[in-house]
Amino acid sequence: MKAEFNDSKKIYCVDDGIFPNSVLPALLYRNVLKLPFLFSGNFIKNIFERNNWSNAWKAGIFTYHHYHSNTHEALGVYRGKTKIMLGGESGSMIEIQKGDVLIISAGVAHKNLGSENQLGVIGAYPGGKKYDIKYGRKDERPEADINIQNVKVPETDPIWGAFLGLVKIWNDDSYK
Repeated sequence: MKAEFNDSKKIYCVDDGIFPNSVLPALLYRNVLKLPFLFSGNFIKNIFERNNWSNAWKAGIFTYHHYHSNTHEALGVYRGKTKIMLGGESGSMIEIQKGDVLIISAGVAHKNLGSENQLGVIGAYPGGKKYDIKYGRKDERPEADINIQNVKVPETDPIWGAFLGLVKIWNDDSYK
């Protein structure tokens, strides 16, 4: 069952010369999903799919910096907890745990600071977009920068649908 909507935590990550990051903040919805003790992840996948976020996978989070230049990404945590670094080595560290959803805007580097499988995650993409993976190499830019500029704000939030969450936050004129 979904929790009631509350304000998300916004995490801003600026271009550090290695990772492009984004003018759109990553969004952390803490304990937004009320999950039973034993849980496989299908519940999160179904919510994401109802809100047009698909091409889902089920795994941990990589323990190296990487980003996606052609799409945003939603991560729903169904088991465990860990610390994540957003934005590269000088970025922001956050903790995510079971019940949290982290939405990472295109271009934002992310890295699991724990072990890859100490948490279980469902990842998905708006409209089922096939994602690329970039590592912060010089030869990735400027193509990655162009890709990021062309990624639109999704029509739906993976949890809240068409009217709340990232749809409202990312469409704020201050990001344009």
